[in-house]
Amino acid sequence: MYLNTKAALRKEYRKLRDHLKEDQIADWSIDISNRCLTIDLWGYSLYHLFMTSEKNKEVDTSYLLSILQGKDKQPVVPKMVDDKGLEHFLLTDLITLKLNRFGVPEPLSGIVINPQQIEVVFVPLLIFDHQGHRVGYGKGYYDRFLGECNRDTLKVGLSFFDPISKIEDIDTNDIALDYAVTPRETYTF
Repeated sequence: MYLNTKAALRKEYRKLRDHLKEDQIADWSIDISNRCLTIDLWGYSLYHLFMTSEKNKEVDTSYLLSILQGKDKQPVVPKMVDDKGLEHFLLTDLITLKLNRFGVPEPLSGIVINPQQIEVVFVPLLIFDHQGHRVGYGKGYYDRFLGECNRDTLKVGLSFFDPISKIEDIDTNDIALDYAVTPRETYTF
């Protein structure tokens, strides 16, 4: 019997994402960004935004970054500091970004932001379920980071794919989303 375990879903949705074409990724990323404009989350200041890994065919967050800058919001971007943790930097015009070993642009240095200060987090994921649980890449970076944020920090998952019914192996360290946004729909949990 097939189970919707994180490992099985990770494998399946990586393959599905690998088959996406560049123009499809661009179009869907624009659709996702436009849908984010319809969510009541624009009254805050500090917005954490993952930087896109093109080689992993992630949602292109450059469109959301333009929206944040157009609304005079303060974008915060992550940097992997070791095999387990993230450090968070205010994205300013002075920041230099460099690709890390996973192909993700990261700040070299800058103004460090404490996770407790961040009010909205745009969360990368492969797939999510109808309860707001997500499957990421399996390293736990975002679950640890979200655990450091305030309880009322809004967590907005961005996905090319519609939700599945249920992820079978959720554990106590998994932090659910408040919203998930796909090119077709916005989900509230």
